[in-house]
This record gives sequence, structure tokens and C-alpha cells, in this order.
Amino acid sequence: MSDEFSVESVYAELLGRAPENKMEPRLAPLYRAMDVLGEPNKAYPIIHITGTNGKTSTARMIEAGLRAHGLSTGRYTSPHLSKVTERISIDGAPVSDETFVRIWDEIRPYLEIVDKELVADGQPRLTYFECLTILGFAIFADQPVDVAVVEVGLGGITDATNVGDGQVSVITPISLDHTDLLGDTTEDIAYEKAGIIKPGGFLVSAAQPVDAAQVLLDKAREVGVPFRFEGVEFGVETRSVAVGGQVLTVQGLAGRYEDILLPLHGAHQAENAAVAVAALEAFFGGGERELDADVLREAFGTVSSPGRLEVVRTAPTIIVDAAHNPDGIRVSAEALQESFNFTKLVVVIGILKEKDAEEILRQLKDSLGDLAEEFCFTQSNSPRAIPAGELADLAVDLGFGEENLHIAEKLDDAIEWAVERAESNDDLAGGVLVTGSITVVAEARILLGKAGA
Repeated sequence: MSDEFSVESVYAELLGRAPENKMEPRLAPLYRAMDVLGEPNKAYPIIHITGTNGKTSTARMIEAGLRAHGLSTGRYTSPHLSKVTERISIDGAPVSDETFVRIWDEIRPYLEIVDKELVADGQPRLTYFECLTILGFAIFADQPVDVAVVEVGLGGITDATNVGDGQVSVITPISLDHTDLLGDTTEDIAYEKAGIIKPGGFLVSAAQPVDAAQVLLDKAREVGVPFRFEGVEFGVETRSVAVGGQVLTVQGLAGRYEDILLPLHGAHQAENAAVAVAALEAFFGGGERELDADVLREAFGTVSSPGRLEVVRTAPTIIVDAAHNPDGIRVSAEALQESFNFTKLVVVIGILKEKDAEEILRQLKDSLGDLAEEFCFTQSNSPRAIPAGELADLAVDLGFGEENLHIAEKLDDAIEWAVERAESNDDLAGGVLVTGSITVVAEARILLGKAGA
């Protein structure tokens, strides 16, 4: 049996459990699993990351900084783009198939103990996400890593990752998303996110809406941890667009760092970088010791963020961007217009059912304005995808001109149509944006030869 087949077998087994969008608001089974496995969640320091947007990009920047300082790292993020092993990275690369399968085989009997206890108590057995989280903690302990960068799946308080106590808790920008589960105000959502702030830790937060910032501040004071907010104690001092990204000056907690080349686009990625710098300063010296600027430059120069304003083809330029909520659409649209000189843009979009499709489409229309001439509505292979025709009907109701709309249920047909439209009239400055759900972006990357992360 090949390793590839074995990974797929484990993945199939995991998918047989409650799906990713059916996370259980509970932690007791996770603590029980950690207990029977010998507490792998306590085998290394953790930098814990939550927020609405920017979590994965920020996690990758923090990881790059840790590695540049000579530390062995584990990184746990979600969802994956093309292969489940991308969620559990060791030293910047997806965990090997062999390790993924071996550790799963080792922990499976212990998880069956927890499953039996749950079923006997009338509860659902461990879910897909809970099992992957346990597997991640176990793999990091097996390596062993020097530090783990762990991204929350959803919320904070009862997220499966919260069995790990962050030495640094990082909170990226909070906005409205998953309102059915987390609350319908940024204040409510902040209460959930604040659940990762633990005694003995250190809070580093992006700039937040006032109500959310107050919640985080109150929680930090309650548990007695230092807190630092972007725009108050640290932030982006200057930035300028450069080939393939941007050049930043960041004022950190302890130092000022000039001429940082970040190969990612947009003001939001610059802000993510400032948060990452502050998190690194908090981790290495409690926010009181300056980092080596050359080491930081080296680290950030290597950062990538697949599926986030990523150019996957040229002539015409095709960009994929997993902007899966209204605020994500807004900042991506701003970055797109800042960093690329398109004269027209053809947009391919697909959205999942649990998202606010109406607000996403409204934001897309308002943010791109006249630049977006034509739209193709499509759907991923996910059973949670909104049918392409329904999306198009919603767009018409929102004032999208019917003459500029196209429907293609299959993503490959959608991309082919968009490329033809971008190339029409011999316009060399036309581009294609594939956006919406991460499932659409993941499938587009595979279709365009960009599998892997």
C-alpha cells in the first residue's frame, strides 16, 4: 500500500465523522483525548491565533520568523487547499505522508476509547476537526517541535484547539462571519475569540472595532496578561508597492524594522505582518527585546500565502483569492486595484451556503466598481456550494446587469469562459479573478496546475 493511498484512507476515515462545518461546542472530549495520549498539548510552547480574517497568512509569517531564528516549528491551519496533510506542517512543509499515517495509527485506539465514552454518554463521537486537531498536537509532540503555531478552527472558547494554552495569543481582525454560530455583532464574536487568552500568556491584537477591542482588553485584564494592540503600541509605519509585493517599515513593540520586503499584496497583509512581528517580539522577549532586523527580513522574504491574491497564471493574469466573507472581499478588492494594473477584470465566483452571499456579492460589486466588467457564477464540488443559478439570480436582484452575467456550473468551464472574455478585444491588461469560497479557490488552483501549498 502506498503512502499516498494510506493518507487518502485516513482522510476517508476522518470524513466519515461529523463534517467540518458541524463543529461541536465542547472541550471536555479534547481534554480527555489529551489525557489518554499523555498531554501532547503541553509538550511545546504554543502561539495561538484566532480572528475572522488573516489567520493563516499571519500564522505563516510567524512560522517563518521562528524558523529564521533557528527553531523547529509545527503549524496547524485550516482548511487545506489540495491535500489534508497541508493542515499539519513541520518546519514550513506539510507533514510527510509516512508520519501522518503512522501517528494516526498510533492514536486511533486511544480515540476509540474516547468515542466509546462519548457514545455511552449520549454524545456524538469525536468529529472530523476534533480528530485532526488531536492528530496535529500528537505529531508536533512526536517530532518534537520547539514551538507550535496553532490556528483556531472557529471562534475560540470551545474550539478544539483551545486545549492548547498559548504563550502568545494572537487575534487578527474581527468582523462578521459565522454569525449563526458566533453571534451577530463584532462584540459577541470577540467574546468567543477572547477564549484563547489564558493566564500566563500575552495578548497581541490587530486593530479592532471598538466594541471588540474592549472585550479583548477586559479579558486580558481579567486573566492578568500583558496586552498590545496594533495602532497603539505597534503597527505599519510606511509601505510601498513593489514588484511581487510590498516594502514595509514596521514599528514593533521593541524595535523599528525598515526595508522588509513582503511578497504578498495589500494593506491587510502589511497589517498581518505587523501583528506577526509583535507576536515574535512577545514570544522571544516579552515584547521588550528587539529582533535582529536582518533575520526578520530574511524570514518575511520567504513568506507565501497560497490562495490569497495568488497569481496562478499569466497571459492573461489569473488571480485566485479565498475572500470568503464581506470584509475579506473588501480588503482583497483594494489590494487588487493597488497592486495590479488591470483595465478590466472578469470575476469567477462561487460561495458556500453558510456564508452571507448577499452581502458578499454587494461588497464585490461596490468594491470593484467599473473595473469588474463581467461575472461568471459557478460552484465547487462541495455539497455546501450554492448552485450557480441561484447565485446569478441573487446578483440580478442586487442590480448586477444581466447582460454581464454568465453561469457555468463546472469550474473548468467557468475559467475557460473568463479567460476568453479577458482576452477579448486584444486587451493585454485584462485579468481574471477567481474568488469566494476556499473550495472554489482550491479547485481552481488544481485545475491551473498549482496543487500543493
